[in-house]
Amino acid sequence: MNYWLVKSEPFKYSWDQFVTDKLTHWDGVRNYAARNNLRAMAKGDKVLFYHSNEGLAIVGIAEVVKEAYQDPTTDDTNWVVVDLKPVKPIPVPVTLAAIKTESSLKNMQLVKLSRLSVAAVTEQEYEIVLKMGGL
Repeated sequence: MNYWLVKSEPFKYSWDQFVTDKLTHWDGVRNYAARNNLRAMAKGDKVLFYHSNEGLAIVGIAEVVKEAYQDPTTDDTNWVVVDLKPVKPIPVPVTLAAIKTESSLKNMQLVKLSRLSVAAVTEQEYEIVLKMGGL
């Protein structure tokens, strides 16, 4: 199993909306590195859901339920989506500020590649974030 992080601006697509929807395809990614991460996702992989721009915190855990396929928002075959379902909220949102103060997370892609909308997360980083979030 692999671990990932996806970012969404809450005013565009929030964790609460995701929970209401029960399933979504992660579309609109137009960065090659982020696209490659989508392509690498496998069914069952765990995904941290991060509110960007407002909140700046990991707020939930999702799971990949369908692997990469053509992004329905474009005819360009270079772009893909995956289907995600919400698993559970993080009881205490883990803020970017808290992540930056945790020395064991200093190399996390969220910190090092801050503009990347779909990022890889190591198993150790995933476990540390869950612990910080009260899980």
